[in-house]
Amino acid sequence: MKLAPHLHRLGNDLVACYLVDTDQGITLIDAGLPGHWQDLLRELRSLGKSVDDIRGLVLTHGDSDHIGFADHLRSAHDVPVFVHAADADRTRTGEKPKAAPGPMRPGPALRFLGYSLRKKGLRTRYVGEVTEIGDGDVLNLPGSPRIVGMPGHSPGSVAVHVPVADAVFVGDALTTRHVLTGRPGPQPAPFTDDPAEALSSLDRIAGLPASWVLPGHGAPWRTSPDRVSAAVRSASADTRP
Repeated sequence: MKLAPHLHRLGNDLVACYLVDTDQGITLIDAGLPGHWQDLLRELRSLGKSVDDIRGLVLTHGDSDHIGFADHLRSAHDVPVFVHAADADRTRTGEKPKAAPGPMRPGPALRFLGYSLRKKGLRTRYVGEVTEIGDGDVLNLPGSPRIVGMPGHSPGSVAVHVPVADAVFVGDALTTRHVLTGRPGPQPAPFTDDPAEALSSLDRIAGLPASWVLPGHGAPWRTSPDRVSAAVRSASADTRP
């Protein structure tokens, strides 16, 4: 799905990942679930491109619903996978602390589970080899993605700023549709390791020049990064008992 020049989304409001298309090639941001591989191939065909045009995959963090086809892309097509050093083990092994899911409603939670099953979400294939990156790195990939450390959801969560796409990709630093309650709008994401740290990290994208803030779950958000922290904090306050 084309969102804007150079910018495409794979998946839907339940689970999404992104494609940045430039004259120098393609950069992927996150890899969704394993079944999103077919979505990727369809999007590439619509662009007149192939997997050979992909120069790299940047992960916003190492959770299973963001690494779906990453190892297949790496092992079968020799595409490097980049992830923050603090999430490298999580990406390679799946080992992580157990985070409380928070509020839940049966209908939305079952829809998320059903979609995950259809997209082969129970067949997680962890990434055998990753390239570790850090806060402030500008990667030598199409679009020159800049890494912004956003610890909280996981220790190595990052935002990825790609100026040519006019976008900041935020992974699970926030959500615009809570997969367990169905609540729409910007708000904290579930399954977050350190919710207070995640809220604090949102200040780190303020000032970035972009018109899109793009989460891994929920609708694309057309807004300034300057407005993100206040909006998510307000939503967080509204849900407190």
